[in-house]
Amino acid sequence: MNPKPDYQHDTPRKVGILLINLGTPDSPTPEALRPYLKEFLSNPRVIEIPRLIWWPILYGFILPFRPKQSAEKYAMIWTEEGSPLKIHTERQTTLLAETLQSKLKAPLVVKYAMNIGNPSVYSVLNELNNTGCDRILVIPLFPQYAASSTAAAMDAVFATMNGMRNMPAIRTVKHYHDHPGYIAALAQNIREYWNQHGQPQKLIISFHGIPRKNLDKGDPYFCFCQKTGRLLAEALDLDDSRYQICFQSRFGRAKWLQPYTAEILENLGKTQTQRVDVICPGFVSDCLETLEEIAIEGKQIFTGAGGKEYHYIPCLNERSDWIAALADIAESNLQGWLNPEPSPETLQQTRTRALQMGASE
Repeated sequence: MNPKPDYQHDTPRKVGILLINLGTPDSPTPEALRPYLKEFLSNPRVIEIPRLIWWPILYGFILPFRPKQSAEKYAMIWTEEGSPLKIHTERQTTLLAETLQSKLKAPLVVKYAMNIGNPSVYSVLNELNNTGCDRILVIPLFPQYAASSTAAAMDAVFATMNGMRNMPAIRTVKHYHDHPGYIAALAQNIREYWNQHGQPQKLIISFHGIPRKNLDKGDPYFCFCQKTGRLLAEALDLDDSRYQICFQSRFGRAKWLQPYTAEILENLGKTQTQRVDVICPGFVSDCLETLEEIAIEGKQIFTGAGGKEYHYIPCLNERSDWIAALADIAESNLQGWLNPEPSPETLQQTRTRALQMGASE
């Protein structure tokens, strides 16, 4: 069992909110990427290949070579403060805490964790439990549910809970791909960008890909992405010819969700499209997949094929309308948990009664 401080009857119980993002290596080096990739690619939710087949591939071909390649890509986007994903997640956590504290009169503790890397779900969930959070709301920062992202994060939560003596109550948010505030923030982000830079001939709405077989097995991710894209296009009043939903980050030779973003950009370049803009609604924080794969590689593919002007529109990051939407998502899932903080007199009475019934000091 995980260690837990002695229960204190005169300690006010708190509500915890745990945001979970995918994760990031500690530094843009092969030494940091090797354990990060090992943990990530060893997760059976991420790679649904029998271990007998996958282990030789992972240990024989991927881990000896890919860390160096990945480190070079991370180095291109790394900042003086560190990983963009971690920076944005930290700021979102702080802003969410401030927003909720200004709206709600209840003791709240807002933390974030990474499903891969640091700070781990295990360490942060135990920290919340050990500091008096007996109710914890878990919000994965993946708007569109997928088994390889949201479910993997939930696996880490419940694996940690499995080792707790005094378990907190847990609520989870499965998805918010069609939440009005989330869609409105995406649309306003694009409008503001277009007001500054003009509009493209085509808006590319790119989501992270997953293997096609996952959809065939019942994963709803593809449908959630399609709905997000449709609602976003409707909010921007775009007809079908003005936007394209597609999928990036294909890995391996298996068929993944289509159409592929890289192929769409290449085809648009070959037709000498004057301008395309790309946005990635599945990521609420800019990261390797947006800043390197889309902003840099995507531009090279498009312009290299003959395209003219290429724009990447940043993620929601710390936008106030996105933080407000995230606060609404949290508040709607906290109903019944938001009790006023008990007075010192009430806490003392609770402690006195517990001692009278034989509780230890």
